[in-house]
Amino acid sequence: MQSTRRNFIKKAATTAAIGVAILKDDAIQRIQAAVTNAGSTPPNDLATNEDFWFQVQQAYDVDRSIINLNNGGVSPAPRTVLDAMRRHIEFTNQLPPRHLWNVLDPQLEPVRERLARTFGCDAEEMAIVRNTSEALETCLFGLDLKRGDEVLATSHDYPRMLNTLRQREKREGIVLKTFNFPTPPKSPDELVSLYKQNITDKTRAILVCHITNLTGQIFPIKAITRLGRERGIPVIVDGAHAFAHFPFKRDDLDCDYYGTSLHKWTSAPIGTGFLYVRKSKIKDLWPMMAAPKERIDNIRKFEEIGTHPTAPYLAIAEALTLYESIGVERKAARLRYLRDRWMKRLDGRKGIVLYTSFDPKQSCCLATVGIVGINPGELTTHLYKNHKILVTPIVHEHISGIRVTPNTYTTVRGVDRFAEAMEKIALHGLPS
Repeated sequence: MQSTRRNFIKKAATTAAIGVAILKDDAIQRIQAAVTNAGSTPPNDLATNEDFWFQVQQAYDVDRSIINLNNGGVSPAPRTVLDAMRRHIEFTNQLPPRHLWNVLDPQLEPVRERLARTFGCDAEEMAIVRNTSEALETCLFGLDLKRGDEVLATSHDYPRMLNTLRQREKREGIVLKTFNFPTPPKSPDELVSLYKQNITDKTRAILVCHITNLTGQIFPIKAITRLGRERGIPVIVDGAHAFAHFPFKRDDLDCDYYGTSLHKWTSAPIGTGFLYVRKSKIKDLWPMMAAPKERIDNIRKFEEIGTHPTAPYLAIAEALTLYESIGVERKAARLRYLRDRWMKRLDGRKGIVLYTSFDPKQSCCLATVGIVGINPGELTTHLYKNHKILVTPIVHEHISGIRVTPNTYTTVRGVDRFAEAMEKIALHGLPS
C-alpha cells in the first residue's frame, strides 16, 4: 500500500515538473543567448551559421516529416505564442463576461503600442484586426467613391482585394483599372513608370502590394505613394507578406493606409493582423461595421466587429518578442540565404523558369519557380505525395509555377531536398 502511494506521489511530482517545464519554455532565452554569442557578426555571415539558427528552429513544434515551404500562406506559431494564447483562452472561459471585456480587452493597449513602435507609427494610428483582407477591405469599402471613379491596381494584386473593387463596380459603378508588369521587372523604376503611365484624370485611389503573393516582387512604395500624393490620390498598401519579412518602417513608405496579416511572417496566432491609418485620415474613412459617433476619429472604430476572442491578439506580444530577439536584419538575411540556396541551384537549368528577381531591392524570401511543360497543380501534388514537400501552385496570366516560402524554422536540408526534387523533375519530368 505504501509503495503504491509512493509511486503515485512520485508520478504526480514528475507530471507537475513536466508542466512547469512546459510553462517555462526557454526558447527565447536560448535565442537571446545565441544573439549575444554572435556579437557583432554581420547578418549575412550569421545567415549561414547553422548552430545559431538551430536555436531558432527549436522554438517551433512542427512536423519535421514534412517540409513546409508554404509559410507565405500561414505560418506556424512558436510554442511561447501558443502557450500565451492558451492561457488567455482558459482565463476567458473561467468567467467570460468579466474576464473578456473587463480584464483582457484593456490589456490590448500595450500590444497596440508595441505593434505601433515596431511599424514606426503612433499607437493611435494602429488598429488590431484579424487579417490583411479585413484591413484592406476597410479601406477599399471605406473610401467615398462615385460612379465613374477609377481605382488603379495591377493584375498581380491579391484576388480578394480585386474582388472587393469588382463588387463596388457592380453596386456603385466605379471602375477597376489594372495593368500587368514583367516578372521580374528590370528595376523598381520600371514599376513606378507603369503606375505613372496608367494614372488618369479619373483615378481616385491606388491599390499597391508592398510585396506580391504571386512572385514576391517588392514594390517601391515610397515612390508610388509620392505619385499619388502629388495628384491628391490616396494610396492603399497591401502589406500581407511584408511586415516582419524584411526591414522597413512606416516612414520608409510614407503611406497613409497599410494592412497586413501577422500569422504569416510574424508567426503570431492565426487570425491576427493590423490596419494602419494616418491620424489625419481616420475621420473620413468609413469603418466596415458601424461604430459610435464618439469614435469617428478614433482608430478603434475599425475594431468594431462585435464579440470576438482577445486571446489571439494578446499573444501577438509573444510573437513580437521572438521577432525582436532574432532581429529583423538577421531574419531577412537568413530568409534570403534560404531562398538563394535553392534559386541559385536551379537558375539556368534547362526547363526552369524563375519569376522572382535576385535583387534584394526587389525580393526577399518569397519566390516562384516553374518547369516548362509541367502543370503547377500536378507539380504541387507530386512534391507532396512523393517528397512530402508542401508548396502552393501559382497560375496567372503570365505565371505558371509554384510559390516557395521557407521560414526561420526551415532547415537547410529541407531546402536542399526541394532543390534536388526539382532538378530531377526538370530532367526527367513527372512520372506517368
